[in-house]
Amino acid sequence: MQLNEENLFNAVQSEKWQKAGVTLPALDRSALIEKTTAAPAWVHFGAGNIFRAYLARACQELVEAGAYDRGIIAAEGYDYELLDMVFTPHDKLFILVTLKADGSVDKKAVASITEALKANSSHDDFARLREIFRQDSLQVVSFTITEKGYSLLNSDRETPPDIQNDFENGTEAPRSYMGRICALIYERFMNGAKPLALVSMDNCSHNGDKLKAAVGAFADEWEKRGLVQKGFSDYINDPQKISFPWSMIDKITPAPHRDVRKMLEEGGLTGMVKVVTSKNTTAAPFVNAEEAEYLVIEDSFPNGRPPLERAGIIFTDRETVNKAEKMKVCTCLNPLHTALAIFGCLLGFTKISEEMKDEDLRKLAEKLGYEEGLPAVVNPEIISPEAFLSEVLNTRLPNPFLPDTPQRIATDTSQKLPIRFGETVKAYIQRDDLDVASLKLIPLVFAGWLRYLMGVDDNGAHMELSPDPLYLSLKSHMKHVKLGVGDDGNRPDESQTGGLPSAPTDFRARIRPILEDANIFGVNLYEAGLGEKVEDIFGELITEAGAVRKTLQKYLT
Repeated sequence: MQLNEENLFNAVQSEKWQKAGVTLPALDRSALIEKTTAAPAWVHFGAGNIFRAYLARACQELVEAGAYDRGIIAAEGYDYELLDMVFTPHDKLFILVTLKADGSVDKKAVASITEALKANSSHDDFARLREIFRQDSLQVVSFTITEKGYSLLNSDRETPPDIQNDFENGTEAPRSYMGRICALIYERFMNGAKPLALVSMDNCSHNGDKLKAAVGAFADEWEKRGLVQKGFSDYINDPQKISFPWSMIDKITPAPHRDVRKMLEEGGLTGMVKVVTSKNTTAAPFVNAEEAEYLVIEDSFPNGRPPLERAGIIFTDRETVNKAEKMKVCTCLNPLHTALAIFGCLLGFTKISEEMKDEDLRKLAEKLGYEEGLPAVVNPEIISPEAFLSEVLNTRLPNPFLPDTPQRIATDTSQKLPIRFGETVKAYIQRDDLDVASLKLIPLVFAGWLRYLMGVDDNGAHMELSPDPLYLSLKSHMKHVKLGVGDDGNRPDESQTGGLPSAPTDFRARIRPILEDANIFGVNLYEAGLGEKVEDIFGELITEAGAVRKTLQKYLT
């Protein structure tokens, strides 16, 4: 039984779907497509797993409840193969598999995506996007394109060629992601300067401001060069016309797992094959995700919005969104995830849930959350930090049915550390009731990350590192640091290291430029009073094979 529109909405096939345990969409898809095509209201950029598992499903819930009459239009601006290999062959349908901590599984067919467009200015789909942006009906343009998608500089702090090209050539055929987005907004400006909300739902602090800064940079540059009509920049900066709400999103959606595919195929579905694109995007006709989910959005929508509160999404003011985001990203979830990713990779784990069975790693997560995180937490009131943290530690991370890996979470760690830990370090520095010198687990994580960058696991074997935009520059500092250096920076003899090759004696000098980099840690760790502490712990981590486990146990005691 193939997943496509003909089979999914065929009364003859309904019994087969029922036997497979798949809940069918309770909607008239033809009418939904017709209405959305004629009067689009919501476009989403970034057609990845969290979009499908959360936003597309939430949209369908509204339609099924009779609270909304439009679908959602997916636009992909980075990996176009995703649409060719997954969306098009299955008529933009997918199966959402919710993996609950008690072992039960929900399987739901989602049919709310009415179009899937390539946001490529050289493709015919871009003309359709221009048309959509001209429509009075368009209310929301949302994004899950990762924090890197908003950056106008590369890792060397230089302007990439595509962005420079767009600065110089304007709206006609932009090559960069943000250049294309700004060109579409200009289309709306030139057709009545109609209002619109641009909502970043990416997992980064003050995401609305990052989106606004990127879009605003193009508008300013184009207006300065005379490539657009005067007033475009004012339009971008008028919150009554264009808003950039902040948001906080939280839902774990790992890469499609073979066990989930097997379960679906045993139920009679065919074609549930995972694909990997040439840009290394992994996707499938199904999405596996956890049950827990949170989305908090600043309620600033100048042209109205779908009633997403009916699907459990929280709308509030900017200050509350900021508190909720800090609670999650800086204290109660993301720091724990990163710590488990670093030490899980070093200790040979391939599932987060298995790490939570390890006494040391579970204790690391608990102490990070309760002892060093919660004292600095900002309470958003709409969500209890204590209850949220308890759910993370006791239900979400230990979920044995959620196939999430430390290797996935370790991706782009250099981009995550300044928010996930740096903000807490700043709180300890700034607040009179906290003492930064009392921190020992956050420095342990920092030292663990440096140990991870060596690309050698705790057994002394080669370990593949996850992608990171700063990897090459970090590697230049770490490539001469080897296992077998004493914890005081002096080289021991081979009898102390089991014959492992000794390292140069200056590991402290080699790691110092990294620890001084406030772009990585949010602060200069030496100025914060933590640099020498991280050095000392790192020295313990590299004495010998097995030192990671020993050092972890020492600092958890």
